[in-house]
Amino acid sequence: MDSLAAGLSAGLAELAAAGRLRTRREVGARDADGVHVQVGGQDLVAFCSNDYLGLAAHPRVVEAFVSAARQWGVGSGAAHLVSGHCSEHHALEDELAEFTGRPRALLFSTGYMANLAVITTLLGRGDRVLEDRLNHASLLDAGLASGARFARFPHADAAALRERLAQPGEGRTLVATDGVFSMDGDVAPLRALADACLAHRAWLHVDDAHGLGVLGRTGRGSLEAAGLGLQEVPVLMGTLGKALGTFGAFVAGSDELVETLLQRARTYIYTTAVPPAVAAATRAALRVLQEEPWRRERVLAHAARFRREAAELGLCLLPSATPIQAVVIGDEGAAVAASDALRSQGLWIPAIRPPTVPAGTSRLRITFSAAHGDADVDRLLESLGQLGRDCGGTQQP
Repeated sequence: MDSLAAGLSAGLAELAAAGRLRTRREVGARDADGVHVQVGGQDLVAFCSNDYLGLAAHPRVVEAFVSAARQWGVGSGAAHLVSGHCSEHHALEDELAEFTGRPRALLFSTGYMANLAVITTLLGRGDRVLEDRLNHASLLDAGLASGARFARFPHADAAALRERLAQPGEGRTLVATDGVFSMDGDVAPLRALADACLAHRAWLHVDDAHGLGVLGRTGRGSLEAAGLGLQEVPVLMGTLGKALGTFGAFVAGSDELVETLLQRARTYIYTTAVPPAVAAATRAALRVLQEEPWRRERVLAHAARFRREAAELGLCLLPSATPIQAVVIGDEGAAVAASDALRSQGLWIPAIRPPTVPAGTSRLRITFSAAHGDADVDRLLESLGQLGRDCGGTQQP
C-alpha cells in the first residue's frame, strides 16, 4: 500500500471507530409518487427526500423534460458564457425573477456554487461576513473562502448580530443566513435580521433552499412569509432540487447584482450550464407550484399533524413548522440503531450525526412530502411509538 493510501486508510479507520463512517444506499426503483422506493431489494417509504411538493415525478414536469431533451439533447455542451445558454435557461431566469419579485435571476448548477459565487464575488480582504452558527456548509465554506473576516453569531439571535454589527470595521459587511435551517427545520428571524442589517448598512443574503415553494401565502418562500423584499434582503438564493423537484439553483436580486455575478463569479463563468431539459422541467414545476396550492397545504398539514401526535408519544422534537421535523436522539450510536430499526419496519429515515449536526444532537431528520398519504404518516407514527416502547421510553438529548 502506498503512503497516500495508507494515510487515507488510517483516516477512514478513525471515522469508523467514531461511528461516523457514511454509507450510500442505492435506490433500485422508485414509484411514480417518489416516496415509495426500493433499496437493497426492500420496499420502503422514504421520509428523507427534500421533494416537498412531490413534483420530481409530476407528469407535466416529466413530460417537459422529455420533450426538451428531444429538442435540445441531454446536455448543454458548454458554459453559459460560451454556447451553453439557451432559450429555456433564459425563460426560466425571467420566470424565477418574476416569481420572487426581483428584477433579475441567474441560474447556477448547484446551490453550493451559487452561495460560493455570491460571497466570494461580493467580498474580499478588508470586508467582513457574519453568519448564523447553524448555516448550511455552503454558506460557511463560502465565507471562509472569500478572504473576508469571518465570524459566526449564535443561532437565530438577532440581538447578538446587532452587537457584532455595531463593532467598528472597514469595508463591506454581508450577513448570511439560511431561511429555513436544513437540519433543525426552524425559520430564521428574518425581519429582525433585516432590521439589524439596515441599521448598520450591511447586506443580507438569505439561502432559501428549504423555504422556497413551501412557505408564504403563495409559496414564494420565507421572505414572503416575513413580508420582506429586495430593499431588506438584496440577495436571495434558491435551489431547484427541493420543492421544485428538479436540479440547480439561482440567485435573484437587482440588475447590478446579477450582472456582477455574471461577469465575475468564477462558479458561474467556469462551469457547464445545466441541461436545457432541466430548465424546461423547472419551468413546468414552477407553473404546477402556482396552480396546485393544495400541495403546499398538504405537506404542511402532514408536518403539523406529526408534531401533534409525536408530542403525545413523548418524542423530542426541535421547534419547526416546516416539512423538516427533527427527532433528537442524542447519542450517535442510538440514532443509527433507531434508523436501522425503522428501516426493518419499512421506513427510510437516515440518522444525522456529527459533523453535520453538533455533537450530542444526533437525530432522525424526518421530511414530509405532498406525495405522502395519510396512511404513510399513520405508519410512521405507529413505528416511532413502537420504537419508543421497545427502548423503554424516548431518549432525550
